[in-house]
Amino acid sequence: MKKVILSAALVVALAFGTTSCEEVKKEGDKAADKAGEVVKDVKDATKDAVDATKEAANDAVDATKEAAKDAVDGAKEVVKDVKEGAEKAAEDVKDAANKAASDAKDAATKAVDDTKKAANNLKEKASGH
Repeated sequence: MKKVILSAALVVALAFGTTSCEEVKKEGDKAADKAGEVVKDVKDATKDAVDATKEAANDAVDATKEAAKDAVDGAKEVVKDVKEGAEKAAEDVKDAANKAASDAKDAATKAVDDTKKAANNLKEKASGH
């Protein structure tokens, strides 16, 4: 009787515990499909990351070019301002020098005139008039 029970238990175990080849194949196909989907997802994510990196690098290059252009423009503006300031300062010095020369000429002319008047006064006093 023990043998019959053990044989029956073995038959039941084989009936319920055994998986058909078709089921194994289906499960294998499912696993292969899932693996294919994962690989595709990884490829897509990698492509997206590469694209994002390229875009970020291009943006950085563009920003660097723009910053360099702005720096050059700023330097040109500073040079222009310095040049204009120097030209204005030179014009002011020239005007001041001309005024000083004119003032000196006027003072010299006045001194000559004053000297002539003084000489004429002395001459008139000396001649008795």
